[in-house]
Amino acid sequence: MKTLYVTDLDGTLLTSRECVSDYSREKLNGLTDRGMILSFATARSALSARLALGGLNIRTPVVLYNGGLIYNYETGETLRSVLFSDEEKRYVYSVLKEFNIPPFVFGARERTRERIAYMVGRENYGIERYLYRRRGDVRLDPVHTEEELLEGYIFYFKCICPREQLEKAWDILKYDERFICIFHQEVYQNDFWMEVSPREATKANGVKFLRDYLGCGRAVCFGDTSNDSDMFDVCEEKYAVMNADSWLKEKATGVIGYCEEDGVAKWLEENYREE
Repeated sequence: MKTLYVTDLDGTLLTSRECVSDYSREKLNGLTDRGMILSFATARSALSARLALGGLNIRTPVVLYNGGLIYNYETGETLRSVLFSDEEKRYVYSVLKEFNIPPFVFGARERTRERIAYMVGRENYGIERYLYRRRGDVRLDPVHTEEELLEGYIFYFKCICPREQLEKAWDILKYDERFICIFHQEVYQNDFWMEVSPREATKANGVKFLRDYLGCGRAVCFGDTSNDSDMFDVCEEKYAVMNADSWLKEKATGVIGYCEEDGVAKWLEENYREE
């Protein structure tokens, strides 16, 4: 029975420098060379994940945007996407607009051309910092009208604002059964983020897709915070890093080392057995 190993990235596999340590990269590449089936599930895009992972060898499809996309990491092919309906995307935007929250809107004008749209002239500090860190990203799509912002296929809204501002929208969207709404403090900064996806776009559904796609009988996962909770619910074993939220540790099969101390790689090095 083959086992799928799935790790979250930020706060779990990645260090506070937003990268994989040399130690983890070496050990994990050695394990995948021996046949370990390793994937990841993240809120990041493929480009952002690839920059953070460097030379880590991932040979399986991966879960992006908290389940919004399932992506073949080697070929660049999108295997599955979960999209908002026209009515849903306009409703989400209307709630954000009510509280003056300028979003990043992730989607595509065509299914094969991903974009990150944002309204020119509405950039706050968090958006400006996000744009600065991603300067040169060809997906960035500055627009001037709401129609342009919501054009085409959309699978993800990302908002970066002061906590009090985001909480007002979160208090509405979190109760809407059509959506997954995640509200949290950014791992590496003091910013607060809110992410809104269609209900079916979850890490749990992403892991279930990967398990069936790869023919694995069981799954083992690693995580640290709220957007990993549903993934924990569908895996036979789940491990929280030492720096994880306390309530997630209570859901876990066990607690492993800190992300800063290569907790995931060390656990896999000790416990992986060729199948």
